[in-house]
Amino acid sequence: MTDTVITSQPDVLIDWKRDDAPADLRTEEMLINMGPQHPSTHGVLRVVLRTDGELVLEAIPHIGYLHRCAEKIGENLQPFQFIPKTDRMDYLSAMNNNHVFSLAVEKLAGIQVPERASYIRIIMAELNRIASHLVAFGTFGLDMGSFTAVLYAFREREYILDLFEAVCGARLTYSYITIGGVTQDLPDRFLEKLEEFLDYFEPKIDEYNNLISYNQIFVKRTAGVGVISPEDAIAWGLTGPCLRGSGVKWDLRKSMPYDIYDRFEFDIPVGMNGGADGIPHGAVVGDCWNRYFVRMEEMKQSVRILRQCLKQMPTDGEHKAKVPKVLKLPADEVYVEGENPRGQLGFLIVGDGSAIPYRVKARGPCFCNLSITSHVCRNVLIADVPAIVGSIDIVLGEVDR
Repeated sequence: MTDTVITSQPDVLIDWKRDDAPADLRTEEMLINMGPQHPSTHGVLRVVLRTDGELVLEAIPHIGYLHRCAEKIGENLQPFQFIPKTDRMDYLSAMNNNHVFSLAVEKLAGIQVPERASYIRIIMAELNRIASHLVAFGTFGLDMGSFTAVLYAFREREYILDLFEAVCGARLTYSYITIGGVTQDLPDRFLEKLEEFLDYFEPKIDEYNNLISYNQIFVKRTAGVGVISPEDAIAWGLTGPCLRGSGVKWDLRKSMPYDIYDRFEFDIPVGMNGGADGIPHGAVVGDCWNRYFVRMEEMKQSVRILRQCLKQMPTDGEHKAKVPKVLKLPADEVYVEGENPRGQLGFLIVGDGSAIPYRVKARGPCFCNLSITSHVCRNVLIADVPAIVGSIDIVLGEVDR
């Protein structure tokens, strides 16, 4: 009876609360705390669910458990000193964070980055995009009851972390991309190892799809669940795979190219309805399955970009521009955005002529993407909430900052 009510006539639940409704059919609402340590919330997130039986009437996210005053810290440090803080905002895509903040400072200070350094930056950013999407794929599978997915994902991610360790000695927070370029040039045989990894990794994506993406249990849990229309996605400020999963073809790397992304050929994957090529029946543009699958397709596009980097990259050249140790910022302001694995990451920097910014403000993609939770988690089952939150793919370090 519950299934019939939820799928075809949810308004019946309201009638059950009337005084003249049969006593054995009356229901009571209940508040349930999901978190702040729930294993399916991908961080220290608390979601208060107002439920009526198995039906979620309202979901209210509570954030702030990881708040570390990152922006205020940025207003008390020189830009070079703030680079490690950007690592810790979205710690699953630290290279991308370093990249965007460095671009903002360079635009404000008028610094020209050497060509070789730009290619190294793109290599690191796209490798980190793949590593981030692998975590999203593995943990989302785990949320949906598939333990195998996370083992496959972390197996391949280790190869990328080994490459990062070779260039900077770190495996999570790197501070490798810095103002003016990168901290040091690529080590010997790095590009050979990168090509070996690409040859090994590219066929694995199809293996993941056969394992999870087209698995009937996984499809039933995600297809048609948590549908976000293109209009709602834009109105709520969604970006990245959450926006593209709703069918909006917008990627800053292609739509408003920054750095040297205009030199590469790649496609922008978007959500599609079931029945299209490679899309299982039941999938709907903007649902959990499409948000997930866009990330799988984006890994293929990152491989394409990396292969082009290997062909185009100069064999010699400087890895960093000559930048003063004490960099004084002009009395001006800039806002620069880049395509983080989770969406558009932007930094506003206001200078006042000194070496320390007057104002630093970050526009985090996870913070904006999470805001739609209360809107999309209405009249869904309790079991659908982890699917919806997992498909958004949040990192609470960046949400709280």
